[in-house]
Amino acid sequence: MKIMLEICDPLLRQARKLAARERTTLRALVERGLRRVVAEGKRKPAFPLREASFRGRGLRAEFRDLEWQQLRELVYPDVMTAASGKQKPG
Repeated sequence: MKIMLEICDPLLRQARKLAARERTTLRALVERGLRRVVAEGKRKPAFPLREASFRGRGLRAEFRDLEWQQLRELVYPDVMTAASGKQKPG
């Protein structure tokens, strides 16, 4: 497939010199570079998420049947009050 690329002049000059030194084409050099970049992207490991669990039995009994919104209001009362526009008691 043919495409058109814009490459800065200094890089193009270096690439042409390298291609001449290696007795290859600029096209082959570009393809080799693209293959390396693509392969490198495949090798990167996924984000390492550290183990953050703890020993326990989950939520305490009084919180187990609550909806997520109710839990948030209990954990972040000031934020949830400000977000809802309700007056803070007392």
